[in-house]
Amino acid sequence: MSNCNLNKLTVEEVQALALEALARRTQANDTPPEGQTHPYQIGACYLIRTVTLYLTGRVIWVGEHEIQIADPAWIADTGRFNKALASGKVAEVEPGPSPCIVGRGAIVDAWPWHHALPREVQ
Repeated sequence: MSNCNLNKLTVEEVQALALEALARRTQANDTPPEGQTHPYQIGACYLIRTVTLYLTGRVIWVGEHEIQIADPAWIADTGRFNKALASGKVAEVEPGPSPCIVGRGAIVDAWPWHHALPREVQ
């Protein structure tokens, strides 16, 4: 995005740039820094698979037993999982109104989410 006027970027363009920067940072750091007790990147977005389906959100805090995510959404149906990860489109979404806490013991896996977080009911 060379030769762009930062004053003319839309909110969506700024969000896309921020997500791209976080994705690059996450890919460059495949292992947690020394002393860090988790692989999660604060500020990064994830699709988190738990024992009771999926959540999307941006990690804002990681504790010993919990993770707090902002802009959460419960994803009842991803559709084809690989297509959801590649496109950012999921079949059924229930956005949450405020940050939520997820027990780390309930997490099966977490995938970097390189898309805008789903915030509309589907």
